[in-house]
Amino acid sequence: MPINIPHNLPAYKTLSEENVFVLSKEEALKQDIRPLEAAIVNLMPTKVETETQLLRMLSNTPIQVNITLVRTATHKTKNTSQEHMSAFYTTFKDIKNKYFDALFITGAPVELLPFEEVNYWEELCQIMEWSKTNALSTIHICWGAQAGLYYHYGIQKRELKEKLFGVFPQKVHVKNHPLFKGFDDEFNVPHSRYTEVSVADIKNNPNLNLLVSSELSGAHIVTAQSGRQIFITGHGEYDRETLKNEYLRDVEKGLDIKVPYNYFPDDDPTKEPVNSWCGHASLMYSNWLNFCVYQVTPFNIEEIKPLVIYTNPSLKTF
Repeated sequence: MPINIPHNLPAYKTLSEENVFVLSKEEALKQDIRPLEAAIVNLMPTKVETETQLLRMLSNTPIQVNITLVRTATHKTKNTSQEHMSAFYTTFKDIKNKYFDALFITGAPVELLPFEEVNYWEELCQIMEWSKTNALSTIHICWGAQAGLYYHYGIQKRELKEKLFGVFPQKVHVKNHPLFKGFDDEFNVPHSRYTEVSVADIKNNPNLNLLVSSELSGAHIVTAQSGRQIFITGHGEYDRETLKNEYLRDVEKGLDIKVPYNYFPDDDPTKEPVNSWCGHASLMYSNWLNFCVYQVTPFNIEEIKPLVIYTNPSLKTF
């Protein structure tokens, strides 16, 4: 898929070198089609890395996608240059009257804080409420998934005894769901977090469907009954060395951190990590864009219908 991003965005050079089909905005204007509009609310401190990872995941269908990068106005990042933020990011205030076919809300390293103590929580709540009327399909990732489940459905996160860290096998429970066309029954996904949402809490909520989980890492993919909200607790978008870099960072800080599970050959951090998740992650995002967004979005994007949270547990879109 051609992803439409500014030619001077760092991800443009990286993805071009990987032979990912990216278009500059100038080139995209020459194509007479209605591209999908996607916004990424990037809450991660390593914004360039995160935006590149997500854009890579959106690169495997023939659908053209315009990308809008969004930051919170109530939090100033310390890990990404202000030149980058000013050049490529906008705020919610600037997009709140626009409509999007697809929306991402990323994770953030604030999971041990109560939601209400996060300094941009009120703004994020405004974005999540807005997503119900102005976005066709929203993917929430890691802490973003926990925040979305809490805000929309009242499910509280809970702290783990130790960091869940590594690459964990996942089991698909709803094999005919369009997200999993072409999937094996089990697949691997990286996880890196100190908190979780309870599988029992999800199963007891009539508004939610548990699609994928693991005996080792718990709930992984949850959807709303409408199918338009997707909550993903892991990181299929991670690069080969993302967990390695997190591990080395924690070791350098002197933290009590275990070697990531099922990641380094022989659990030896001096060996190159094995990437055992990228194929399924790429396929899932392609399925999402095709079946859950492109094939159901209206041609007139402003005709997106407001999201209805169903209370009938037997009512499913898929």
